[in-house]
Amino acid sequence: MRFRFCGDLDCPDWVLAEISTLARISSVKLKLICAQVLKEQLGEKIDYEKILKLTSDARFETGDIKATVAVLCFILSSAAKHNVSSESLSSELQQLGLPREHAVSLCRSYEEKQNSLQETLRENSLRLNRVSSLSWRIDQTLSSSIIQHVNEPLVHLNLNMTDPNSSRPLAVTLSATKLRVLLTELKQALEMMNSLN
Repeated sequence: MRFRFCGDLDCPDWVLAEISTLARISSVKLKLICAQVLKEQLGEKIDYEKILKLTSDARFETGDIKATVAVLCFILSSAAKHNVSSESLSSELQQLGLPREHAVSLCRSYEEKQNSLQETLRENSLRLNRVSSLSWRIDQTLSSSIIQHVNEPLVHLNLNMTDPNSSRPLAVTLSATKLRVLLTELKQALEMMNSLN
């Protein structure tokens, strides 16, 4: 059977196995755990102590708690990625064996944060390091007693690349021909990205 929240594919076996784990806690506590998982997916810090307290009466072991967080992360992010409505998600989760109250609880949390989650996923997916600053210099040898043929100009680019964890410099030296190729390919990539939006 195919599920929209799985990208119209079969549900992974590990998700099926963890549905019974989700059913062991109350629907109210499931909603509170979903809120914590959504906080983490939106870039905030997850409160593991709160999750431990919420799962204590179900006598979850450490592995069960990790599995609960992992399956909720998968369900919520995958549903947002595939733009699944909360009604469809609820129906599909019930087909997988999650009790109706639990599915409704999970989907309320999802519906409240669906747009924010999709925006966060959009910002964080398929991103390369960003260029924070750029400086350049062109060197051209006009004449030399050593070189018989004067070389074409060289372009020296100094890029400061920023990723989520650090900033680092990158130095590149290009011939004029290679610079033209780079600029052409960058323009094509920009046009392609603009056509997707």
